[in-house]
Amino acid sequence: MSDTTQAQNKMGAAPMLPLILSMALPAMFSMLVQALYNIVDSYFVSQLSQKALSAVSLAFPIQNLQIAFAVGTAVGVTSLISRRLGQGRREEAGSAAVHGLLLGIATSLVFAVYGAFFTTPFFQMFESDQEIVHMGDQYISVCCIFSFGCFISIMLEKTLQATGNMIWPMVFQLVGAVTNIALDPVFIFGYFGMPALGVTGAAVATVAGQIVSMVVCILVMAFGKHEIKISFKGFRLSFRTIRDIYAVGLPAIVMQAIGTVMNMAMNGILSRFSTEAYTVFGLYFKLQSFVFMPVFGLTQGLLPIMGYNYGARNKHRLLSALKQGCVIALIIMTAGMLVFLLLPEQLLGIFSASAKLLEIGVPALRTICTCFLFAALGIVTSTLFQSVGRGTYSLIISLMRQLIVLVPVAWLLASLVGDVSAVWWAFPIAETVSLAASIFFFLRLYSKELKHLETANTR
Repeated sequence: MSDTTQAQNKMGAAPMLPLILSMALPAMFSMLVQALYNIVDSYFVSQLSQKALSAVSLAFPIQNLQIAFAVGTAVGVTSLISRRLGQGRREEAGSAAVHGLLLGIATSLVFAVYGAFFTTPFFQMFESDQEIVHMGDQYISVCCIFSFGCFISIMLEKTLQATGNMIWPMVFQLVGAVTNIALDPVFIFGYFGMPALGVTGAAVATVAGQIVSMVVCILVMAFGKHEIKISFKGFRLSFRTIRDIYAVGLPAIVMQAIGTVMNMAMNGILSRFSTEAYTVFGLYFKLQSFVFMPVFGLTQGLLPIMGYNYGARNKHRLLSALKQGCVIALIIMTAGMLVFLLLPEQLLGIFSASAKLLEIGVPALRTICTCFLFAALGIVTSTLFQSVGRGTYSLIISLMRQLIVLVPVAWLLASLVGDVSAVWWAFPIAETVSLAASIFFFLRLYSKELKHLETANTR
């Protein structure tokens, strides 16, 4: 039996729960390691000073924007590859992979230009303390100028995930994260004869991990045996393929980039209260990654399964993946919510939190975590929309969650109540509204298309 037939049988015929777990667990594990890196990185930075921690917190929106373009484009490629494989159009699947790699490289060049010349004004919008501005500028400049490792590694990871191969992508992420964690103290504090680079050292460790991951990705893709081969022999640029990639990828990019706009807006709102307020907000995003990253890993396993069975017009398996994905996501989010409710002081204590940070942070964590269950359902449903080529639905939901509802409500609460603890309630309010919209779009999609899919060969 060929590798292609095995892949077809795996996503089109294997029992659903074992299939989801086999494809999602490697990604979930690697995403947990990524979350650990986020915590370790901030832990080491917090040992320098609270100003250093504040600088890295302010830099998060730019890093989020970088990830938005990398992951968003890769989601479009993953969706297109998995649908083409489900339709038996393998040459077009390979072409999509090559196009995705070129798009990733081109985007990294844009970020390199930004990192070299335009980072300082960003920090000056939120902070007047020149020491914080300087450290933030140093950190994000390095991350942007050397972002090619991030873009190339993510694109190759997603290409393999689209074929149902989840083991190598896990290895790629593990290699990058472990390298990152190992090099953080070396470059930050100057161990083993290296100069102590402070916050800049954290950025150097970050891009070093990404570049090492990229190198491993390239070696595996070049010398390994895979269903999708990336070859430039006879390659011709197809604007139709680019259009198909961005039909899903552009909404996914905007969905992720909305987080940047949201972070900037929230930093602006919270900076009216104190530096500690927006620092708490940054720490929350570090901590919640332990909960959300496994769910995002789950969706990495769900996306090719859903896309393949949609392409194969198998309604039963498509909806089965959706239902079981929702249950798994709810279990993860429930566990995370309980930890945030019961242990907020211990979580913030990881970063040597001051009394002021604890005063603001403890109620913040306990309030925001009440939205986790709603978010679980919204994330899995958005993955369904992406897998069937309805990225616009996911875009609308993300706009509601992170911008249209969240920011205005946060501003109103800050203005009317005048207490930073009230601002955190904007998160559960936004998630409730966006979940209602997700249900509406799902029912619309089901009535217009999904219920008409052929259901032959269901198992």
